Amino acid sequence: MAQRSALYAFVPVIAMAPFSLLALLLLWLPVSFWVPFIWVVLGFAATGPLLFVRRFQVLVLTPILGARTPTPLEQSAIRPLWSEIVQAGSLRDDHYVIRILPSDELNAFACGGHIIVVTSFAVDELTTPELQGVLAHELSHHLGLHTVAITIGHWLSSPVVLLARVGVFFENVAIAARESYGKDSPTIDAITNAAAVVIRVLSWIFTAAIRAGVALGNLVGHGSEFDADRRAVRMGFGRELASALRRVLAAHNTPRPVGWRARIASSHPSARTRVARIEALLRHPAR
Repeated sequence: MAQRSALYAFVPVIAMAPFSLLALLLLWLPVSFWVPFIWVVLGFAATGPLLFVRRFQVLVLTPILGARTPTPLEQSAIRPLWSEIVQAGSLRDDHYVIRILPSDELNAFACGGHIIVVTSFAVDELTTPELQGVLAHELSHHLGLHTVAITIGHWLSSPVVLLARVGVFFENVAIAARESYGKDSPTIDAITNAAAVVIRVLSWIFTAAIRAGVALGNLVGHGSEFDADRRAVRMGFGRELASALRRVLAAHNTPRPVGWRARIASSHPSARTRVARIEALLRHPAR
């Protein structure tokens, strides 16, 4: 089941790959006389592994996410809990990095393969066992390779996003040219109108690819959440995680991602459903 969930997590990546190559091809056309396309593909491929380098993630993703290093007080609260979790999973203590997101939301997420982000509100408001359950759940995302698939998907979608934005820009330029000069010249009006239509269609195709990728990722994300819950239960932190999810239910504050982190957090099943499944696993560990 866990292996199947990990494979499903790569479905959005596979779906995005052809659009990524097509976007690279279109972006390459203006420099095609000077740069072979294979160099563009190889250069793009060479940058991908950097996303999985721990130091690169800490230096680059932390400020992008708006997160920070835990304060001494936060560190004193997190450190003992984290030590128990990594010992339960027989893991290296220094392989993962915990960062704090200043926020009044009860939320946490894993990203990049090495980083776990917890909101300051969660650290302050959750009980010690509840916080431990949340950390175990987010670590389970890393262990299930869920964050690897998400990171690759973000990387593959970057040229698609860039091309979509370039398309919107040139569409606006074509519309502005038509409004400025089209009235005086039927030829210019026809050319700029045709250009705007072509660019709009291309932009729509790539924008639709991005939306479809996000929707597919959200669908797969349900399975990833359940898989991470199962891992947390097997590690011995199921009751703690269920308690934290009940806190979410009591506060009527379903975690919602902020900004572009929506694509990292993906879509979560309801807390009520997750609690019911965790309780079932606790009653029947062999399931």
